[in-house]
Amino acid sequence: MNRPWDHLLLDANLATLTDTGAPYGAIERAAIAWKDGALAFVGRMDALPGKPDELAAQVESANGAWITPGLIDCHTHLVFGGQRAGEFEMRLEGASYEQIARAGGGIVSSVRATRAAGEDALLAQALPRARALVADGVTTLEIKSGYGLEPETERRMLRVARRLGAELGIGVRTSFLGLHALPPEFADDRAAYVALVCDTMLPALAEEELADAVDAFCEGIGFTPEETRRVFARARALGLPVKLHADQLSDLGGAALAAEFAALSADHLEWTSEASVRAMARAGTVAVLLPGAYYALRETRLPPVAALRAHGVPIAVATDLNPGTSPLLSLRLAMSMACTLFRLTPEEALRGATAHAARALGLADRGTLAVGRRADLVVWDIGQPAELCYWIGGGLARRVIVAGADLHAEPSR
Repeated sequence: MNRPWDHLLLDANLATLTDTGAPYGAIERAAIAWKDGALAFVGRMDALPGKPDELAAQVESANGAWITPGLIDCHTHLVFGGQRAGEFEMRLEGASYEQIARAGGGIVSSVRATRAAGEDALLAQALPRARALVADGVTTLEIKSGYGLEPETERRMLRVARRLGAELGIGVRTSFLGLHALPPEFADDRAAYVALVCDTMLPALAEEELADAVDAFCEGIGFTPEETRRVFARARALGLPVKLHADQLSDLGGAALAAEFAALSADHLEWTSEASVRAMARAGTVAVLLPGAYYALRETRLPPVAALRAHGVPIAVATDLNPGTSPLLSLRLAMSMACTLFRLTPEEALRGATAHAARALGLADRGTLAVGRRADLVVWDIGQPAELCYWIGGGLARRVIVAGADLHAEPSR
């Protein structure tokens, strides 16, 4: 018999994150099916167009489990050499992020370790971090460069990011973060480094199709709005979308600058003004909240969540996984932190790690459970969707499926 679908899961509860009129876009007593890696049916079991065994080559019961879209971590620095646990101790002894950076630590210390590592070594270090995220429900990752700050190491980092996607069978989007920190060899010539990024690195990476977007760190210890604007103008001329580390430590108008270039996202945002929030709303720029960095740096200034809600700015949540200020290996924990620290609701946090995270990466084919979307989904050992944020840690993902293929499965508990 020629069955129309590859796989059909019955007896499921779906958090579709679409507009069903119910919280979480929930559909209970549901079924979900896929064909050739795309969702072919999402709905109640009593709406199936035939007998299950006549509809799909493989039919299973989800035994009442909740299923969500695959989680999307839309802001990570996952590829890097070494680690910075010593700086963690320094911060606990009273040193600030800026003091560590100005003393030669911070990003520049990761630059030294990353430059010294070969491509295979970087891949070997990155794989366990990526696998931890996948085991926790992540099916798409954004990975930034920015720990090379010279052409060959930046290229090497982005190649490793591409290899991670192929090795693990997940979606990976790359961002070129040339304006992350000023490399030591350009300490006395900022303009020359910005010119190197604009005139050499960006065109080469665009030609090699290693970067899906361009990012920058617009901050007092990073790069000025004028320097950022120059790089963004070059990126857009090359056809690359932009995103920005904005207003994390001070308000330099970074979020408004991102909106000026119709950025996919502006990230961090602790110091963002309401005027910049309005600019983001007009531009359709997603706000990416990074509670891991807020927690690790013991910040006290909250991002303007109420203003983001009031102006209808989509809110995403990500780990900001990096060696210095957010060594966070769980997107689900980031979701929990976003609820506890930033007062997002569990539904906002889940949308932030699925539908809105997809938008922050410019991806229209995933992030919700709907016919035609990529069959990225997670089967969870939970009794209701709020548990994804309620439980602090622990393994809740029973199955992680990407484009219809099982990546991670645990026996039912």
